[in-house]
Amino acid sequence: MDLRIAFSTLAFTDRNLEEAISLGSSLGYNGVELRVIDGKLFDSSLSTADRARVKQSTNAARLPIVAVGSSVVLTSEEPGAELHRMLELTNEWESPFMRVYGGQLSEDPDKRRKQMESAAKVVQEAIPVAERLGVVMLIETHDGFSASSVAAELLAKVQSKSFGAIWDSLHPHRMGETPAQVFKNIGDRTYHVHIKDGRRSAAHKGGWQLVPLGEGEVPVEEVLNQLVAGGYKGYLTVEWEKYWHPEIEAAEVALPHELKVLQGYVAKT
Repeated sequence: MDLRIAFSTLAFTDRNLEEAISLGSSLGYNGVELRVIDGKLFDSSLSTADRARVKQSTNAARLPIVAVGSSVVLTSEEPGAELHRMLELTNEWESPFMRVYGGQLSEDPDKRRKQMESAAKVVQEAIPVAERLGVVMLIETHDGFSASSVAAELLAKVQSKSFGAIWDSLHPHRMGETPAQVFKNIGDRTYHVHIKDGRRSAAHKGGWQLVPLGEGEVPVEEVLNQLVAGGYKGYLTVEWEKYWHPEIEAAEVALPHELKVLQGYVAKT
């Protein structure tokens, strides 16, 4: 199956948006996921001029914005206003998906339950806005929701086509879940996918080191096989997190490699 491959702007820490778009397009990527603009994280306070520049740059490169990576944390204090504003921005950029974080969850059962209920309430209240704008909110397998089983809890509380999941290839693996388990938990609600590889390393933050595709232990090929067997037809975003991990290779080195390896994996599915 010919799955389309996008790249995240997290790979670009010292390039402006136009340079990032130009490189990704020239390499043969099929789309871009926005998380960093001109080397900085952005939010709904982005100026009118910059909002227009984003749309103009991606349109000129014929590179669709496959998802918008917001910094909204559902379990934070009053995330609703920023969530609604980011939905408007995502619609303005004609992107179908907007990522949200679940945040960290308490180990205390009562506090955790309240956090999960609060997160579900925030999403439910945003559903009418999302429906009106034609944008789907996506909870990522990340932070306290790294295990797909936890993401599935929240998805079960919000039964709406305007709320789904991003399957990040690394984090459920870190939590001990197999691709088959992840697909069973969230496969039917997975609308977008982040691809990265890593390996255990006591010397690195969180006990894991990000590495080029094929050099780690994340079963990326198995993830793709599960997705294809389940009928997934969305994008795969190469998430080379140079912004968070300045020690890894620059985009100019990493993105050609990631695309080539991922294309090879896709060709075998």
